[in-house]
This record gives sequence, structure tokens and C-alpha cells, in this order.
Amino acid sequence: MPSLAFTVAADRCIQCDACVKDCPSHIILRQGKIPSISPSSEENCIKCQHCLAVCPTAAISIFGLKPENSLPLTEGILPSYQQMKTFVRGRRSFRQFRNEDVPVEQINALLADLAHAPTGCNDCDLTFSVVDNRASIERLLERLVTEIEKESNAALPEFIVESAAAYRRDGTDNFFRGAPHLLIVSPGSKATCGQEDAVLTLSCFDLLAQSAGIGTTWCGILKLVADAVPGVRAILGLEPNAYFYAMMFGLPAVKYARTVQRDTAAQIRRIKG
Repeated sequence: MPSLAFTVAADRCIQCDACVKDCPSHIILRQGKIPSISPSSEENCIKCQHCLAVCPTAAISIFGLKPENSLPLTEGILPSYQQMKTFVRGRRSFRQFRNEDVPVEQINALLADLAHAPTGCNDCDLTFSVVDNRASIERLLERLVTEIEKESNAALPEFIVESAAAYRRDGTDNFFRGAPHLLIVSPGSKATCGQEDAVLTLSCFDLLAQSAGIGTTWCGILKLVADAVPGVRAILGLEPNAYFYAMMFGLPAVKYARTVQRDTAAQIRRIKG
């Protein structure tokens, strides 16, 4: 394993041991004036960058990453509970989209932010597959329907057959709902919690995109089609048995005026250990 390049600026270190206490792998020690990591312990690093993030004086660099290039978490920079409460209650699944693409630069910025979504054991072993424009998703939709039509109708769920027929009949898109973009998240072989990582990452994208004024909808039908039609994963560039989940997105053509009301929708059960 290459060196972690863990460095501490001695003139900024206040010997608070915040990095020592917060290291999940317990490999940072302070045996002298400044903290250090033994070369024999470096292989136990999970690359979480907690040490860089927790240092109050920006004294720590790791992997060649410098604290001055991180976003500062100063007071008032994060949304309040009330703001997050309204946001979570107010987010909606969009099924009406404007006939224009989200700029590629904005998509790339969202994907860079999305790379910070949490993953099990901090594996970060995910692939983001993106449809960048409406022309590409229209070609994908055509190939998807063609692949469905190759299968025996008796072997497919009825709603999939009906959705393909509706597309052929009058162009109705029950697969992507007219969205110009698609994001597919798939875990790699090294992911400890691959399925959970994919769904959690898409949840983060859902919130990130909507905060940027972009509408999203979970694309469960694509997963169902891929599970029922063998050739679909190849079209998506995935291995035959690869897990994935998807989300469609685009600029919304509808604006919601208020939150819905479902405070008691979930069952609440308290555990008394």
C-alpha cells in the first residue's frame, strides 16, 4: 500500500489529540509533540479523512489532500433542523419534466458532491452510470422496449408488457416518465454493503438534486425490467447478475405549493433493551 502521506504542521498543531480520538482505526498516535501513523499501521487506514476534517487548526494533510481545499464547516453554514424538516417533507417525486437537458457541468458538479455519500466500511466502491441528454435516453428507451418485445409475453409481468405496448402504440413513456436523464448506481466487488451503498447514495442524490432545483424520481421499473429481461443489463453496460438501482432526473415542469401530511404513515416501535 502506498504511503498515506499523513503530515502534521507542527506550527499549527495544538496537541488536542482530536485526530487521535476520532480515528476509526485507532492508528493515529501522539507519542511526541505531534501525532503520527506508524508505517506498519498504514494498511489499516480506511481512507475516511476524519483526521483532516476534525483538526480544529487545519494542521493535518493526508493522501496529499490539504485542509485549505476543504469546505469549512463554520457556524450557520449548514441548514437548520427547521430547514431540513421542510425540505424532507416537501421533496416530491417528479413525473413532469421540461423539454431541455440539465447542463453537463451541473450534472458533473452533483456527481462530485455525490462521491461524498457514506458507504459501508468506507469502501467507496461504486460506479455512477449517467445518461447525459434526452437524445441518449430516447435511444435507451427504444432499445429497452425492443429487448422486452423479444421475450415471451407470458414470462413477463403484465405491467412491463403493457408499458412496452403503450410506448409502441402512442409513445407513452412509463419507463422514464419523460425524464431526460438517468443515474444508475452499481456497487463493485469490493463493496461490503453494496446494495445498501447504492440505495443510500441515490437517496443522497435525490436530496442534492432537488436542492439544486432538479426533479428526481426513483426508477424501480428499470430494475424490475432488468431482472426479468436478460439482455437489459448488457444494454446498461452491467454484468449479467450485477446489482444496481436507478433514478431519473431533469428540470421539473411542475411546482408543488406545499408539503403533504403523513406524520403517522410509519409504524413506530420502541425497543426497551
